[in-house]
Amino acid sequence: MNASRPTPPPAPAVSATRRPAWFGEFLADRGTRKPSPHTLTAYRHDFDGIAGALVGGDEPDVADLRLSDITTESMRTAFAQYAETREAASVRRCWSTWNTLCEFLFTAELLAFNPMPRVGRPARGKSLPKALPAGSVGALLAVLEADPGPPGRSDWIERDRALILTSLLAGLRSEELLRANISDVRLTDDGAVMHVHGKGRKDRRIPIESGLVEAMERYLDTRAAKFPRTTRRGSSPTGGLAAWPPAAPLFVGLDGQRLTRGALQYRVLRAFKRAGIDGDRAKGALVHGLRHTFATELAEAKVSVYALMNLLGHESISTSQLYVEAAGRETRAAAATNPLYELVKQATRE
Repeated sequence: MNASRPTPPPAPAVSATRRPAWFGEFLADRGTRKPSPHTLTAYRHDFDGIAGALVGGDEPDVADLRLSDITTESMRTAFAQYAETREAASVRRCWSTWNTLCEFLFTAELLAFNPMPRVGRPARGKSLPKALPAGSVGALLAVLEADPGPPGRSDWIERDRALILTSLLAGLRSEELLRANISDVRLTDDGAVMHVHGKGRKDRRIPIESGLVEAMERYLDTRAAKFPRTTRRGSSPTGGLAAWPPAAPLFVGLDGQRLTRGALQYRVLRAFKRAGIDGDRAKGALVHGLRHTFATELAEAKVSVYALMNLLGHESISTSQLYVEAAGRETRAAAATNPLYELVKQATRE
């Protein structure tokens, strides 16, 4: 009979937040790239996790870590210990942090070489993200068109419809929805173009069709009724996008201020539950589940991997290849082929 696997010991607690001066130089160098506060926190957390293992002891002081302690063998041992109590995604992120750090130290001639390419890390899964089935998308759109009955305190069906359709028909991430301003939507002769402030400060432009523009303007007209003082003075009587200051947030909460992440996720979750499709999404995927659906529908329409990479704002073509196999159409043509637009039209007619 095989013995049960022993529970790995917890990682040693780091006793202080002091760190070596050369790590401060690394952070200063990364700071010129304007990383988010979350990214800087992750750098420190990942450094402490491995540095603590390298220094050793019950309460290691990571400020005692010497550059001579960073070797291939020591890093292999430290990462093996670190991986015992962490998920694969956390280990991959930590490996990436230390690879970037060691490359900086090597370039600065503080290390003889970067040992990280010789240190193992968990492989990244290549399974396709889960998209919503067509029937679930239809149910969601029907709920967004239906009369919800007596409104709840937080209900605003026109805004929620515009939010969900923007992610579903343009593939935006949560943060991209929250950062969007009125001026980011620019009308054209055949629809509009949306300027998206993407992940890693990589902006992109997404062609959007009239069905989504109409949903946005319908929402903005109800917003003007709720918050008339926030519209632009002397604005066009036709309403819609023209009625708002360019710097105004595209999506707001019930207080008229820019929508928060928590409110966004809650509104999407509520729509999923009203439609009876909450069980059809991947665990933890709300807005991102809509984005996956956008990408999957375009992949099934045989959109070029290059077009999809541009539409989704992926840094690597290999990420987009999770969705598509081949084809070659221009970006606007790719966006216009999205079958979800036809579902929106059907829901509107019904």
